[in-house]
Amino acid sequence: METWRLIESPPGRGDWNMAVDAALMESVAAGGACCLRFYTWSEPTVSLGYFQEYAARQTHPASAACPLVRRATGGGAIVHDRELTYSVVVPADHPLVSPPPELYQVLHRTLVAALAEWHICAALCDDSSHVPVAEEPFLCFQRRASGDVILGGAKIGGSAQRRRRGAILQHGSVLLARSLAAPELPGLAELGGKLIQAAELGQAWRAHLAHDGMIDWQSALLTESESQQASQIAHETYRGADWTFRR
Repeated sequence: METWRLIESPPGRGDWNMAVDAALMESVAAGGACCLRFYTWSEPTVSLGYFQEYAARQTHPASAACPLVRRATGGGAIVHDRELTYSVVVPADHPLVSPPPELYQVLHRTLVAALAEWHICAALCDDSSHVPVAEEPFLCFQRRASGDVILGGAKIGGSAQRRRRGAILQHGSVLLARSLAAPELPGLAELGGKLIQAAELGQAWRAHLAHDGMIDWQSALLTESESQQASQIAHETYRGADWTFRR
């Protein structure tokens, strides 16, 4: 049994949420414990994939009024609103990252098991077809990749990774319900007929993850050092024009 930190953050701004994930990555790379973090957003926010062009957001008028942050991970844009967002940070040599897809599989498989508690029959996507980058939709949840969580033909859960400095960050989102800022994307409420609260889903999900990964959760807050580092990263990176408009 391995002890992991469990951090349940209050709703936060986009720059702060991304900076906390980055600070936790630095902490784990320096020898800190693995951690699972659940969080939500203080207002509907668009996170742009690392490689996306900033100008591409003009193709999605429904989210034009939302604040925007650029993620450190790739993929399409996400409208963070009626959802549960998570991040997992582990050392680069952790057993859950060998082979490379294993962390995706464990997180998404246990999410499917958690949703079954509400009699929601989600499944993992087995579509390995390749779409040219220029033809990919702006929104992440309109894209498909092997291992995504699918319900009724629609994507309701997805993740992305970043590897850096001896640690791996994987974060992702689960759509709980349709957002006015992304009306083309149904969530669990529309597809499964169940309005599940973020805290409820997080509790069920971590129980299945604990069983599957032999994990013992230790509830925790950010350390003072992590909080200070997150504030610095938010100021120096995620609020900066050089980062946001870099493409």
